[in-house]
Amino acid sequence: MSSDTLGATFHDLKDASVFITGGGSGIGAALTDGFLAQGAQVAFIGRSDASDFVAEMEAKHGRAPLFIQGDITDVAVLRGAIDRAAEAHGGLKVLVNNAANDKRHVAEGTTEEFWDWMQAINLKAYFFACEAALKHLRAAGGGSIINFSSISYMMGNAGYPAYTAANSGINGMTRSLAREWGPEHIRVNALAPGWVLTQKQKDLWVTEDGLAAHLARQCLPDTLDPEDIVGGVLFLASKISKAMTGQALVIDGGVVVTG
Repeated sequence: MSSDTLGATFHDLKDASVFITGGGSGIGAALTDGFLAQGAQVAFIGRSDASDFVAEMEAKHGRAPLFIQGDITDVAVLRGAIDRAAEAHGGLKVLVNNAANDKRHVAEGTTEEFWDWMQAINLKAYFFACEAALKHLRAAGGGSIINFSSISYMMGNAGYPAYTAANSGINGMTRSLAREWGPEHIRVNALAPGWVLTQKQKDLWVTEDGLAAHLARQCLPDTLDPEDIVGGVLFLASKISKAMTGQALVIDGGVVVTG
């Protein structure tokens, strides 16, 4: 299912300025596609060249997303990208912190350098993207921040403890920023996907037995694709969820339960 066949239109997202980290591949690419389908003005940052994807989106939607090539772990580059996007699109209404790295590792033998690198990608960049977006969201009279987390920390998964630590930190950070910035009508929510079968996941981590075991834990029998996450993000970005902040929305096919 492509992002433009979700069957819902969020009218307030038309012409809204949206910034997505990692918006050129995986879940991020589906988000870029989904926001463009709503008529939004989309900018995204990524390390790898995304020229072909930008051309594809322009051909599909009649407008090209603004691609800014850069590394989100470089805070100055990240701040500059957000400022550039806001200048190009007349402000900022939505920030989606999506980029992440779930590199597999075990605790024993983990170096300080690896730990710092994982936190730089999976937590530090999220915080400073939020901080950089604040002035723009404030100038717009409010807006929405969506921070991607993961059900992996809720499940207590082994195999990537630095990653799950960051995921849990994202949830705590989200709640604190929601409280701090709520008086200015800036909403901050987390979104925790389940095991979404991006091409990267298929190439690196998916095995027949591992996938079968995970599907056995889901309530729903189907694997998750990047497009399955788009609707939840659009909902959190739109004013239709204007009374929702400080929350963690789980889209995982029914693996974990909340509440």
